[in-house]
Amino acid sequence: MPGPTVDADGDQTVPAAPGRSDTANGKAPFAAATVGVLGSLAALGPLTTDLYLPALPELTADLHSTAPAAQLTLTGSLLGMALGQLLFGPLSDRIGRRRPLLAGLAVYTAASLMCALAGSMPTLIAGRALQGVAGSAGLVIARAIVRDRLEGVPMIRFLATMGLISGLAPILAPVAGAQLLHVTDWRGTFLVLTVLGALLTVGSALGIRETLPAELRHGDGLGTTVRAIGGLLRDRPFLGYLLTSTFAFGALFAYVGGSSVVLQDVYRISPQTYSLVFAVNSIALLAVTQLNGRVLVQRFPGPVLLVSALSVAVAAGVAVVLCTTVWDTGLAGVWPAFAVLMGSMGVIMPNANGQALTMAPHAAGSASALLGTGSFLCGSLVAPLSSAGGHPSATALGVIVLGCSVLALVSFLPLYRTRS
Repeated sequence: MPGPTVDADGDQTVPAAPGRSDTANGKAPFAAATVGVLGSLAALGPLTTDLYLPALPELTADLHSTAPAAQLTLTGSLLGMALGQLLFGPLSDRIGRRRPLLAGLAVYTAASLMCALAGSMPTLIAGRALQGVAGSAGLVIARAIVRDRLEGVPMIRFLATMGLISGLAPILAPVAGAQLLHVTDWRGTFLVLTVLGALLTVGSALGIRETLPAELRHGDGLGTTVRAIGGLLRDRPFLGYLLTSTFAFGALFAYVGGSSVVLQDVYRISPQTYSLVFAVNSIALLAVTQLNGRVLVQRFPGPVLLVSALSVAVAAGVAVVLCTTVWDTGLAGVWPAFAVLMGSMGVIMPNANGQALTMAPHAAGSASALLGTGSFLCGSLVAPLSSAGGHPSATALGVIVLGCSVLALVSFLPLYRTRS
């Protein structure tokens, strides 16, 4: 059963709005084309971060920079996505979903071109930050659109359907990025993102209709937005799910941000081999996400699923640390551990985010913004830590993954006891 919900002003709990789900009337909530666009918008984040990962060593050398500085291009993008969601989420609650979405995608396209033309590392970092801010519109508004139409288990299942589309991004992006390096340099990867941004702008203009009626918008200005966000942060169940999602995302992006440099520099694998490793691990995430949406949420209570998956993530972090300190297993040990970590995220992320969004039917944009901001802020902080000492370290990466997983589990345990 859904927990208490927070209203638009953030100062009282209200029941979930009736009749929001079209599935209750036997109708599909979205047209097939709209599902494709929403999934692509959700995939924009992974594509933005993953497509150029195999080219990190090349762009570092080309711009005469260092590995920590190159990883700041990832940090800049993640910070932009974190802060941008605080802009676009509440804004979409105030003026509707379409206009902020289209504006953000247009700026994303221009920022991607800026990255492709960057002549120095500071310029590239700035372009990546702008790219992250603008691209966050698609991430946060796609979730809000789903919450406008669905709630509860149907919402989690639809998020899994979106995950089927967006989950292809981390599988295909590094592979495509590695293959692009055969025919172009790292700049070509950003030209691909430029074209993608333009296509999504057109697709959203044609395929996304307004899902937030004028009477449900928050037209009272910044004060209403601040009260809505404050009310969400004061709601302990929402805050618990928010922290769980945030720290779990930190573990995920510690791997995403650190694996390229660590696996290629420490274990001496080629960009093509790295793309294979990344693809296999992403398949684990995709498969478990679909298993969760189609089977697990129907058979097991949400708290049981979350505490089990969080425990698996902790175990994966322990395995990475042991395989890089106590046992010298090489890639054969850390690869399966990272695959298990990615698989656990297929349960953690949709369930934690879905439960949090269920509590905010009248402030879906603000709730989605807080979820995205927390996640990407944590990700931006942990992504460069595996090279913080100036040299990539597999042990440091394992410690970061373990620490974030433990914090996610600790954040959820009070909710687990309450729900149980």
